[in-house]
Amino acid sequence: MSRPEILFPLFADLETLEGVGPKTGQNLGHLGIQAPRDLLFTLPHTGIDRALRETVEGAPLPTTLTVRVQVGAHYPARNRGGAYRIHVEDAETSFQLVFFHGRSDYLNKALPTGSVRIVSGKVELFDGIANMVHPDHILPEADASDIPAFEPVYPLTAGVTQKTMFKASRAALTRVPTMAEWIDPLQLAQAGWPDFRTAMDSVHSPKSQADMSPDTAARTRLAYDELMAHQLTLALARASERRIAGTETAGTERLQARVRAALPYAPTAAQERAIFEIGADMAAPERMNRLLQGDVGAGKTLVAFMALLIAVEAGGQGVMMAPTEILARQHLEGLQPLAEDAGVVLEILTGRDKGAERQAKLDALARGDIQILVGTHAVFQADVTFADLRLAIVDEQHRFGVRQRLALGKKGGSADVLVMTATPIPRSLALAQYGDMDVSVLDEKPPGRKPIKTAMVSTGRMDEVVARLRAAMDEGRQCYWVCPLVEESEVMDLTAAEERFKRLRAVLGDDRVGLVHGQMPPAEKDAAMAKFQAGETGVLVATTVIEVGVNVPNATIMVIERAETFGLAQLHQLRGRVGRGEAASTCLLLYQAPLSESGQKRLEVLRETEDGFRIAETDLQMRGYGDLIGTAQSGVPRFQVADMERQAGLMAVAQSDARKLLADDPTLSSPRGQAARVLLWLMRQDEAIRLISVG
Repeated sequence: MSRPEILFPLFADLETLEGVGPKTGQNLGHLGIQAPRDLLFTLPHTGIDRALRETVEGAPLPTTLTVRVQVGAHYPARNRGGAYRIHVEDAETSFQLVFFHGRSDYLNKALPTGSVRIVSGKVELFDGIANMVHPDHILPEADASDIPAFEPVYPLTAGVTQKTMFKASRAALTRVPTMAEWIDPLQLAQAGWPDFRTAMDSVHSPKSQADMSPDTAARTRLAYDELMAHQLTLALARASERRIAGTETAGTERLQARVRAALPYAPTAAQERAIFEIGADMAAPERMNRLLQGDVGAGKTLVAFMALLIAVEAGGQGVMMAPTEILARQHLEGLQPLAEDAGVVLEILTGRDKGAERQAKLDALARGDIQILVGTHAVFQADVTFADLRLAIVDEQHRFGVRQRLALGKKGGSADVLVMTATPIPRSLALAQYGDMDVSVLDEKPPGRKPIKTAMVSTGRMDEVVARLRAAMDEGRQCYWVCPLVEESEVMDLTAAEERFKRLRAVLGDDRVGLVHGQMPPAEKDAAMAKFQAGETGVLVATTVIEVGVNVPNATIMVIERAETFGLAQLHQLRGRVGRGEAASTCLLLYQAPLSESGQKRLEVLRETEDGFRIAETDLQMRGYGDLIGTAQSGVPRFQVADMERQAGLMAVAQSDARKLLADDPTLSSPRGQAARVLLWLMRQDEAIRLISVG
């Protein structure tokens, strides 16, 4: 499928626009502008009031003014590089136009003495005299209308001036065709939005500062177009996923009932809801593609295990995959007791399994003797075959994008897919990143979880902190000590951790302190972790390698050094490493005074709440969403008009609209479906167009 003809003018060469030559075209490329279409989506971010005034008298200087003047005497520069001054008078006062490196022949022609001109530019006071240095506009009175009363200001790059951007965007606007409407007519009428072309004209021709607000009808409409194109892409990915026939896997509850009977307390309502949603998806003929989102300690393991049991009850197998060996072993430890309650065969497969032992496991899997497999991604090697794989659970610590999820689907055949994430994601972001999936959220903590006391302590009180650790260790408790992240340099991270390790050993005793950092060989790291898990060391000094999934119920103190250098989500994850056992736990946020305002706010939010979703929302507001997830690797789009933080509601409307449109018209062949195809091309969603179902 190729780009529809109606869009050709918008995707032509930039040089086809009036006033844009090869050099300017090349410079515009630095702003990411490749075609007239991109100029349209580069919106002005502010504006300058250039309405004609009577006089500069009484204006709050410095400011940009437009006045009608009578040109007086010229005073050329006395020395090279000096200022060329021209005396002018408006209706009430006189002032000077100033030009550096001014050329007499040019200025005498542009501003002949005795003539009347309209001048517009920034007016400032120098030695009590008003000066307009290098006016932006100098025009004869007849051409006064060439200056817009309110001039939009565009983002610039080297070699591109405001004048160039203004002219080029005007030229691009003349190319916008009249297109059929892709927004649901009801939605359009209710919101009172203009059509696409009117919206474009309006955002590039603001009449006042108020017109620059993201909440204007025109800007909101264009933001919606962007979100709609993105959600259509995700909905198409979802539909192509669902076209892969799944297997109807219905549970009998027989094994689940055994586990429930053995649980010390009832599952939370959120867990029950998630188990129900997953069960319904597995029983349906389409393939499940669901995200299980839960905060630290919300009980994802139980939900995941119940889902695996549904696969086993139906006579099939389930697999749970983790990104690292340490995490796979932890899943094994978490699931083992549940598997014993249910009486099912659980086994682990990692890169460590070699030779005969590995072969024996592979044979048992192929015969169906192993019912649930836990493993690293080694599970996906060519020689691993299942007798009847019904469910694949991915414990997602590295963010999978839509593409990776589609690839995962191809390997699992018709198995249902459940992706788990322990990072609470604000709703707007979840919609942007996982809009192709159905989402189950665990937003309650299971009973018996003790709250964690969080305190802020300045680094000046380090000795008190160490004394506190010693007291806890004397009571048989264990502690984590997380070292600061030093700017990007692993070597520096290492020194920080090793320094702290040496000092703590000197104070607390050599055998009581362990060390884990990113530069260690995996075997050493595993050994240090194992000693800590077994309770042989009392304090584990670590760089952030421990934030993911480590489970040591006896650890009750988490010290985070230079906490202000960490992101909120990361701090919340780290804190979730304690509070897993019977005893009361504490998290100490060690900060270096003085704290910046945002540092203070971050740590205070953490001190006040343990609700990961609230923390994630705050993080999003504070850092903006590009930072929050490191957009480069996250599979989340960058929008030019839409603002993810402010327009989360709009994103939700776009999602339900996109899904409904595809449900009614899977091949996008109705008139509105055809219009939606044009939208996808317009928004450069070429990937999506390939997903439109054929026939």
